[in-house]
Amino acid sequence: MSGGAVAAVDLGATSGRVILGRFQGGAISMETVGRFPNTPVRTPSGLHWDLIGLHRGALDGLSRAFRSEPAIASIGVDSWAVDYALMRGDRMLGVPFHYRDERTASGVEAVHAVAPFEELYRRNGLQFLPFNTLYQLAAEGDLLGLADGLLLVPDLIGWMLTGARVAERTNASTTGLLDVRTREWDLALAERLGVPAGILPSLVDPGTELGGLLPHVAAELGGRAPVVAVGSHDTASAVVAVPMRADRAAYISCGTWGLVGVETEHPVLTDAAREANFTNEGGVDGRVRFLHNVMGLWLLSESVRAWEDESGRDIDLPDLLKQAAHAPAPDAVFDANDPVFLAPGDMPARIAAWLSERGLAVPPSRPAFARLIVESLAEAFAMAVRKASELSGVPVETIHVVGGGALNTLLCQRLADRAGLPVLAGPVEATAIGNLLVQARTAGFVSGDLEALRAVVAGAFEPLRYVPAASRVRA
Repeated sequence: MSGGAVAAVDLGATSGRVILGRFQGGAISMETVGRFPNTPVRTPSGLHWDLIGLHRGALDGLSRAFRSEPAIASIGVDSWAVDYALMRGDRMLGVPFHYRDERTASGVEAVHAVAPFEELYRRNGLQFLPFNTLYQLAAEGDLLGLADGLLLVPDLIGWMLTGARVAERTNASTTGLLDVRTREWDLALAERLGVPAGILPSLVDPGTELGGLLPHVAAELGGRAPVVAVGSHDTASAVVAVPMRADRAAYISCGTWGLVGVETEHPVLTDAAREANFTNEGGVDGRVRFLHNVMGLWLLSESVRAWEDESGRDIDLPDLLKQAAHAPAPDAVFDANDPVFLAPGDMPARIAAWLSERGLAVPPSRPAFARLIVESLAEAFAMAVRKASELSGVPVETIHVVGGGALNTLLCQRLADRAGLPVLAGPVEATAIGNLLVQARTAGFVSGDLEALRAVVAGAFEPLRYVPAASRVRA
C-alpha cells in the first residue's frame, strides 16, 4: 500500500472542522487545519442553517490543508442528516431550514394522512422523527413545484465544490424516501406524497469519485483533488471508526444527539422495532445502522447556554461536570427522549417544569442540574442499548462511546454503571476518522472491509475503559 493524504470536511450541528489525514504503512495520523462555528440564523421565515458561512469555513480549512499537504489525494464531506436545499438550475431556492424549525408539524399531519406511519416503517425502516426529510418536504408548499433538484447538506457542499448533483446513500437513507430493502428511491411513495421524482438525484455509494474541483474552487484553494463520497451522514462515518466487534458490541455516537445502536447485515422491520421507535439507516459497505436517537448532549449545551444568558458570564463546562460528579445522585431521572426538549430555548426551565408536573424534586443548583442531565442521558442510553440488543439479536458485551461524549467521564462511568457493561470511550473525532478512512481506501492507502478499517483505528487510538461499579465492588 502506498502512502498519502486526504482531507475531511466534517460539519456538525454546532461547529465544522477540516481535518487532514496522513496514511503510511496502513497507519493514520491526523492534523486539524480548520475549525469554524455553525450558528443557525433565525429570520422571519424560520430557523435556517448558515450554509454560505459553512461553505466559507470549509474553503478556508481546505486552503490551509493544501498549504500543509499540496498533494492531497481527495476530499470528503459529511454532515448531519435530513436537511436539504431545493434547487432550480444552479440556484438554491432559499436557505436550508434547520431541522429544529417548528414548520414540520404540518408536514407530519399531511404525510400520515396519505401514508400511515406503520406503512412508512415497512417501506423506509425509519423511526418517527418529526423532522425527517419527507415531513419537511410536505411543509414546503408551492416551492416544491418550482424545484428541479434536491441536495442534502453534504451533497450540497459537494456540489459547491464540484458541480456534481448526487445523493450519497447513507444520508439518503434518512430522508424517508429510500426503500429500506432495495436502497433505491421509492418513487411510488414519492409520487403519493407529492414529491416530484425528478428532484431526486442519482444515488452513489461511499467511495464513489464525484469529480474534480471546479476551476474557480481549485484556484482559490491552491490545489486540485477529486471529491469522493464518504459515509456522508456523520453517524455513518462515525460508525466506521468504532473499533468494535460488530457481532458483540453496541455503539453510541454521542454529540448533539446520542445515536445508540448496533450494526447489522439486514434491516429489522418487526412491529416491536417500530413500536420501540428504532431506525434502520444505511451504513458504509451496505451495513445497517439499527439505532435509536436520544436527545444527547444538546440537553447539557442548551442548559449551559441558558445559564450563560442568565448570568452574563461564560461557564467552564469541564469544571461544571467536576462539580456535578460530587453532587448527590438524583432520586429520579427525566425522560431524555421527551419531544418537549427538542426545540431551542430555556432548557433548565423545561426540565424543571417536566419534574414539577410529576411531583419530582427540581435540582437546587447548577451542578446538581448537570448531574441530573448526565444521569438521565446515561439511563436513556443504557435502556436503548438493552432494547437494541433485544430487537436485533446482537448479544452486547461492550458499549463503545465515540464523539464528544467520549470526553465526558461522568457520563461514561454512569453509563457503565447503569448498563452493567464495560464502556470503551474514544476516539473523539470518530466522524472525521471514518470519513478519512473511506477516502484512504478509495485511494489505495489502506485496504479491506470495515473490520480492517476498524483495526487501523484500534491501532492508532487507545480507548478509555470504564468498568461498572458493581464489577469494581466484586473485584
